[in-house]
Amino acid sequence: MPQTAPQSGHLYAVEVRDHIMIAHSFKGDLFGPAQALHGATFVVDVAFMAEQLTDEGVVIDIGRATDALKAVLAPLNYKNLDEVPVFSGRNTTTEVVARHIFDAMAQAARAGELGTGGNALSRLRVTLHESHAARAWFEGPIGA
Repeated sequence: MPQTAPQSGHLYAVEVRDHIMIAHSFKGDLFGPAQALHGATFVVDVAFMAEQLTDEGVVIDIGRATDALKAVLAPLNYKNLDEVPVFSGRNTTTEVVARHIFDAMAQAARAGELGTGGNALSRLRVTLHESHAARAWFEGPIGA
């Protein structure tokens, strides 16, 4: 039996990290010099949140979460995102890429790829660090 949930509104969280190296360009005057092809290294954090712990006392298996993140990032790593079909016609801003990773990680949770605890997750947050001074994230419920 899962451990008792904390008070309403409180969550347990586990976070894993990886990174990707990409190239991309943006369309629109808003982006100034970033309209030209340029590279970026994103540090990617994924926080898994649950209202209660598993019988083992964890939110999620960190090893499986790390493996799932690596699998989600692999098709993006060392790629020009302007040429990745899933992003066709879109500016691959940090926010857009964070949402893409969120959707893939949520699907991994729903598909049971995260093992024990994956079915009890309530929220995910995907944070992409563009640099030491800037980051963006997408957070939401896992959904069905």
